[in-house]
Amino acid sequence: RSALPWPFRWAMLAVMFGFCAAIALWAFEFGKVIAGVQSDAQEEVIGLRAELEKRTLERDQAQLVANTSQTLITAGQATQEHLLSQNKQLEQELIGLRDDLGFFEKLIPMDGAEGIAVRGLQAEVGEDKRLKWRVLLIQPQKTAGEFQGELEFKLNGLLAGKPWQMAGAAQPLAVRFSRSGRFQGFIDLPGQAVVKSISVRVMEGSKVRAAESANL
Repeated sequence: RSALPWPFRWAMLAVMFGFCAAIALWAFEFGKVIAGVQSDAQEEVIGLRAELEKRTLERDQAQLVANTSQTLITAGQATQEHLLSQNKQLEQELIGLRDDLGFFEKLIPMDGAEGIAVRGLQAEVGEDKRLKWRVLLIQPQKTAGEFQGELEFKLNGLLAGKPWQMAGAAQPLAVRFSRSGRFQGFIDLPGQAVVKSISVRVMEGSKVRAAESANL
């Protein structure tokens, strides 16, 4: 059992709920901004906003209980731990919704953009020492037909403390999409590799249609 006085526990809990509320408000306002996103993203945005409203209601209900300090005192430590766990889960879900909304922001076409575009290349090394990558490809032109091609990757970094490069870091990945496509996967790394950056090329046969790099 924690030795912290009850008032300090309530204050800490209130701060956590306040953080969730701030994220929820930001995500809701941003959802209104991207209401005009291109038509093939509308369904995703509507679904995200509905889920956000649901989670926001759950957070508000949990906050109402948290604000009633006498209820918490009577319920005891078990209830407090349950509410803290619930708050942590809601916080993670709201952060996830924020990330998804930010991802769909990248679907908004850039003025004057033509051809294939790489709009969201992300990568991170997991606990299993594999590199997880994620990329968003779009065709801004509404009249563009279905694209079929491949993704090729290259890594740069250090291996045993020395400069290292891994071209053809993974088997080329076949991709196929019309207006937009979201793809992700893993790349196995040598044991002592430290990845500093990742590059991706969108290939159509032997032709490079788009390329992008990102630092880790």
